[in-house]
Amino acid sequence: MDSLRIFGEVNQLDVGISPQLTNILEIIFFIIVYVFFNDNINKKQNNRFLNLIWRAASTGLVASAFFVASYLFREVLMADTKLAEDEQLKNLSYHISFALTSIFLISTSLLWKNLILYQRTKNVVQQWQAFEIILLMSMFFVLFIEGGETRFGLVAGILFIVIYSIILSVNLKWIPYLTIREKWKSLLFLFIIIFSAVGLFFQLADLQPTQDINLVSNLFLMGLFAFVIIYSLSSFLVTLFNLPTSSVFEQKLVEAISFQKLSQSIKPGEDEERVLDILMDSCMSAAYVDAAWMELHLPDDEIKVAHQRFISDEERGNLRKTLLNTDPFGDFLNTNSPSNIEYIYGKLNYEAFASIVIFQLKVHKKRIGNIFLIKEVKEGFNKEMIDIISTFVGQACISVENYRLLNEALRNERYKEELEIAKKVQQSLLPSHLHHNDCFEIHGFSAAADEVGGDYYETYAYNNHQFAMIIGDVSGKGTSAAFNMSQMKGVFHSLVQINLSPKEFLVKANKALSNCLEKKSFITTTYYILDTKAKTIQFARAGHCPTLYFNQKKGGAEFLKITGMGLGMVRNDQYEEFLEEGYIRYEPGDILLMYTDGIIEAKNEIGEEFGYERLKSTLDGCSRNSAENIKEEIIDTVYSFVGKDTLPDDDYSLMVVKFKG
Repeated sequence: MDSLRIFGEVNQLDVGISPQLTNILEIIFFIIVYVFFNDNINKKQNNRFLNLIWRAASTGLVASAFFVASYLFREVLMADTKLAEDEQLKNLSYHISFALTSIFLISTSLLWKNLILYQRTKNVVQQWQAFEIILLMSMFFVLFIEGGETRFGLVAGILFIVIYSIILSVNLKWIPYLTIREKWKSLLFLFIIIFSAVGLFFQLADLQPTQDINLVSNLFLMGLFAFVIIYSLSSFLVTLFNLPTSSVFEQKLVEAISFQKLSQSIKPGEDEERVLDILMDSCMSAAYVDAAWMELHLPDDEIKVAHQRFISDEERGNLRKTLLNTDPFGDFLNTNSPSNIEYIYGKLNYEAFASIVIFQLKVHKKRIGNIFLIKEVKEGFNKEMIDIISTFVGQACISVENYRLLNEALRNERYKEELEIAKKVQQSLLPSHLHHNDCFEIHGFSAAADEVGGDYYETYAYNNHQFAMIIGDVSGKGTSAAFNMSQMKGVFHSLVQINLSPKEFLVKANKALSNCLEKKSFITTTYYILDTKAKTIQFARAGHCPTLYFNQKKGGAEFLKITGMGLGMVRNDQYEEFLEEGYIRYEPGDILLMYTDGIIEAKNEIGEEFGYERLKSTLDGCSRNSAENIKEEIIDTVYSFVGKDTLPDDDYSLMVVKFKG
């Protein structure tokens, strides 16, 4: 209609088309584009920060590319022809550019909405809703413009939107979650968006075919230009200023995750010597020290050197004498001094080493020893590094404390009664029936150790051919493990109703359990979805023992090794990054063996573990049997290995699935 109207103006003809009609159609176009992109963005699964910014940048590049192409066509290829001055061609080029620019601005504003509302609060949501209402009202402003009568209102409207855009632009909480590589990419994408927005504005203003069609008079588009440019510029500057600290942030994040992984290897009830050995190696790795040693306090004020790294006995003895004669280290090392100070660090006046930090080891609120970490450089320990090590030292001390408490509790009648209660709770949580159909057999087994554990397995039938299966192991023992197991059971029964994929299930389970598990607790598990119609198994593993799968065609079993971190180890949105999802297509005669670490860590009288290879060879040897017989064969083999009269160190649990023809 604009083309007809402009044709009439050029030829001094009245075509009977009012500018108001084209303005109404323009408003309808804006609304359709807004609704389409709002729905499209909300449906997208992969709305990560960098993807959102790239979508905005790519849309700007497309719009800018058309401008460049149309300019080259008119000003270069058709420069010496009448077609270059043709008003109809110019009008067509303008309207296509206008549409592309509108799509770019509206879609980018909606993408910015996702970033602004990343961490939703009531105020931020209300601010954005008010901004959307303002933009909606600004669409209709073009219907009331008559010459310069509303020029003041237009300027006031643009100024108001600019101020409101500045207020919204402080919502940049997503930027710290970008890695340093993502920040560099986002800077490039944001620069493209800013460059495209500014270029498109001036190009549209230059292409206006008539005085009627005035970009500056379109309050809606002017407001979008202002918002897109202001938020992009704010994001660009904040990201740029965040770059110097990004590498440090990532380093600390890696250290924290590393300690969480290490903490998985420290299990309550683990041998005290083993726990302290892990502690020594972990502290040295985290602090990049040049030498270290650990001493334990024995009765009668004797001191035992439990572990020693990269330092001789003579040099260690000389260094300790120096410390005893140096304040404040001497007072800290005095076994009779108050032990309310957890650590001490500072410069060291010694020829080979220049800085030291000493942590005290406390069990039952009593100091049992110290760990010494030393470096050759001055001021080699910073506060952040010490805080991380202090957390792990505390965790290791808790493990030692649990070990000692557990041994004492075995001789305590009251604790035996608590264990009996916990055992009953645990047994009641295990299923009495495992769901299956005619396509496969399934049998489970669980035997608790004298110390109550937290092994858990269960199944769920979605229909007559789809089944969910889970097996898990709660960290720790005693009543806390039993109650954590009950929490896991509740999470399973809640989430399994939603019919999630294994990876989605673990992500949501981690979020739910992170709110109720203690900081030192975690749960390892593997979750499976079995479809007997498609003959497929989809699974994901959260720090649990790798599944053992027997392939009938290959004639042997192998472990399905996919990575995954235990539930409760990473208690934020980044947990999903530490999970993988596996997929198997099974055949008749194949066997799926799920088990807990009590099976493979079962020890005989000489301290040798049952291990993965014995489990694998046992399954290979009885693969022709039924699922029930396979279960019994494995359990009998484990008990024969450890000795019939030997108490198990941990719970023994497993599920066997055998597929039929």
